[in-house]
Amino acid sequence: MKRTIPWTDSVDVISSDESSSSDSDLLIRRAEMYQDYMKHIPIPAQRGSAIPFSSWVGLGKSVKQLYQQPLHYLTNILLYKWDQQRIGSEDEYTPLDTMMHPCKAEATIWLVEEVHRRTSSHYHVAKIWQSDPMHHAFVDSIFPQL
Repeated sequence: MKRTIPWTDSVDVISSDESSSSDSDLLIRRAEMYQDYMKHIPIPAQRGSAIPFSSWVGLGKSVKQLYQQPLHYLTNILLYKWDQQRIGSEDEYTPLDTMMHPCKAEATIWLVEEVHRRTSSHYHVAKIWQSDPMHHAFVDSIFPQL
């Protein structure tokens, strides 16, 4: 049987205010790094492939695969919200590519993406992340090429 060794080191107790402040600072730093990285990814100049799609999120996934790029967190959230807005409409189950030309839809995603990459504040992104514990579901994996 092993004996426990008495703990002689002092332990700093962090109040909940200090903890939340450091958590908030860390989240702001992560959002700043994320926004800085996304700002440096160029928007594809050569586009125009007609990608069939039935939902905005589905088109977003196809665009990510085709161009091998992540989409900004805010773009992913927007695509999800656009799909949610269709629920209950008379065209809810109609594939979007029959209602809107695929090239226009793709161009819309890239325009929105450019706004999010170039102009979004990391403080705004951090604030949204802080209010949404599941924000990781909308942050695409980022694998820089070496």
